[in-house]
Amino acid sequence: MSNYQAITELNPQGRFISVVSTPSKIMVVDDQPLSLLHAVDLISYEGYQVIKSSNSCEVLELAFSQQPDVILMDIVMPERDGLELAKILKLQPQTKSIPIVLMSVVEDLDLWQKALKIGVEEIILKPLNHNSLSPKLKILAQQKRLNEGLDQTKKVLLSLAMAIEARSLNTNKSLLKLANLAMNFAQYLGLSDQNIEDLVLAAYLHDIGTVNISEQILSKKTQLTYAEKEIIHQHVIIGEQICQPLSNQPNLLAIIRHHHEKWDGSGYPDQLVGENIPYLAQIFQMIDIYDALTNERIYKPAYNQEDSLAIMEQEVLKGWRNPVLFAQFKNFILFDTHRLISVGACV
Repeated sequence: MSNYQAITELNPQGRFISVVSTPSKIMVVDDQPLSLLHAVDLISYEGYQVIKSSNSCEVLELAFSQQPDVILMDIVMPERDGLELAKILKLQPQTKSIPIVLMSVVEDLDLWQKALKIGVEEIILKPLNHNSLSPKLKILAQQKRLNEGLDQTKKVLLSLAMAIEARSLNTNKSLLKLANLAMNFAQYLGLSDQNIEDLVLAAYLHDIGTVNISEQILSKKTQLTYAEKEIIHQHVIIGEQICQPLSNQPNLLAIIRHHHEKWDGSGYPDQLVGENIPYLAQIFQMIDIYDALTNERIYKPAYNQEDSLAIMEQEVLKGWRNPVLFAQFKNFILFDTHRLISVGACV
């Protein structure tokens, strides 16, 4: 079929040959059954592999696991609308390069400007028309595959981070959960898109330096010795060194190095005090600690929201955390919980 993507490879004689890869994957998201069926029929007819969803709550996880070449998504949906989902997808390092086409029933210049600002590639009117949809999907799918080779360093680092996470008996889904928490808190604080991107990427890469630490130490259930703690402390320096190819994102490197500093200077690796700790590293500390407390680990059970915030408050009283930032984080957690209950628990 015409929508199988042609790529080139070197043959044993050193010449480029044409190779046919798998068909492009198009993900279709629409909560309206008839509209979803119509879109799927049009796309399937063109020879694409189709991933379909009528549930806006599963879009991020599905895009993360399936890595479609294009996402075709309705704007008006319950729980999360297409604009909100598009913004989340464009801020996630695993999905930011996937072209997004939003579907709308009305022409709206203000809506288009909002979508363009987020990074959406196209808005197309419903009902879908084969003649207008087909060339858009073909061009965007080709564009995505051509761009895949432009950021291989970041992809290799992300793959390594996920392998490390799997080794620690957690799942890639836990990294995704941490990334979502980072993004939501950063948005709550009103940070720039670049700062949000740095925090989201840090959610995946912050512990990449543990690749150099033995399984025996990482899985130890009893208290670590002084020597073992010193080995653990090295992971932030090793992580910064591993991620040096991303030196065009200095705030990301600062988060990786300094996310274990403490407000009173008793942290590591540089014993920074107070506002000398990079602000994004302070923010990341909050979400990293909360995530660790609320999830089960090999050495501890999962705590509920109330107990987790109480433990963090004790750390503030000990002088370990920025008290102003913790107050903001606590308000964010309580606000976010109330919001999720209000909109129907889209988790």
